[in-house]
Amino acid sequence: MKEVLTVDMRTKSSDFQRVIENVEMLPLDDQMLLIEIIRQRLIQHRRSELISEIAAAREAYQTGDVRRGTVDDLLQELDT
Repeated sequence: MKEVLTVDMRTKSSDFQRVIENVEMLPLDDQMLLIEIIRQRLIQHRRSELISEIAAAREAYQTGDVRRGTVDDLLQELDT
């Protein structure tokens, strides 16, 4: 099993290196545009993750699966 993981990691590393080499072959303006596109997609991906996390937190709150209290309340509960 460890051998399979090692081969898979090498393949991913090799793929990643090929992508970098391909990007480096692009004109500078295209490289900059690609960076901006990737940056915007990462921002959107993180935004989507946050929306999901907020929805889950709201649902937990509505179903009563959360508790309120002060930091002292939390620390006291952790001590018990």
